[in-house]
Amino acid sequence: MSGITIKSTAEITSMRNAGQILKDTKKILFDIVEPGITTIELDQIAESTIRKLGGIPGFKGLYGFPATICASINEEIVHGIPSDRVISEGDILSVDIGAIVDGMNADSAFTMGVGTIGKEVTGLIEDTRKSLDLGIEQVKSGVRVGDISFAIQSYAEELGYGVVRQYVGHGIGRELHEEPQIPNYGPSGRGPILKAGMAIAIEPMLNLGHWDTELKPDGWTVVTADGSLSAHFEETIVITENGSEILT
Repeated sequence: MSGITIKSTAEITSMRNAGQILKDTKKILFDIVEPGITTIELDQIAESTIRKLGGIPGFKGLYGFPATICASINEEIVHGIPSDRVISEGDILSVDIGAIVDGMNADSAFTMGVGTIGKEVTGLIEDTRKSLDLGIEQVKSGVRVGDISFAIQSYAEELGYGVVRQYVGHGIGRELHEEPQIPNYGPSGRGPILKAGMAIAIEPMLNLGHWDTELKPDGWTVVTADGSLSAHFEETIVITENGSEILT
């Protein structure tokens, strides 16, 4: 349990406020995505919205990342850098975004289809969201991290998806990435025990192909090693005395 912190009521309130900012910002981004828009335009809208609502972009400058959102398209899994790249009909777009209020972080991600996408790709997006929901269902005081991991992996692999292993969920609070790590794979009944007042970010990444990944030359963008499509969903959750609360 070393390094795992219990949040105060005031800290949870700040995280809840950051989460609400992300809810509002995600809705705006989801509604404006259409063929022809660029990822840098989305980034600019996200930053403006977060600041207008009283938050600070959580990713910008973190570890040297240059933008407010991670915008990952098609075979890109996570950490895509916004640019002048135009989003096209039939793409799938994953947006990962963070906000800070009073020094406390919230973190969330979603994947969406742009225009018309096929049945298989629609299934990938819906099943990735479902795997996250199944992981969240496990969250309560007294359970182990492995119970979350197993719920995600068993559902996803039964449907034939590759479950990304190199990148995982995490604790969250005054730092974006805190202990414990929350893998999307592994046996139940293992790992740290969750306790009321802890906050975690669960974020399954599922591929239509193999789970292995590669890092692009920009040093940030992670892609599927086999070029298959990928989807990513994430929510920030606080463990309560009676279960859990999704903040984002």
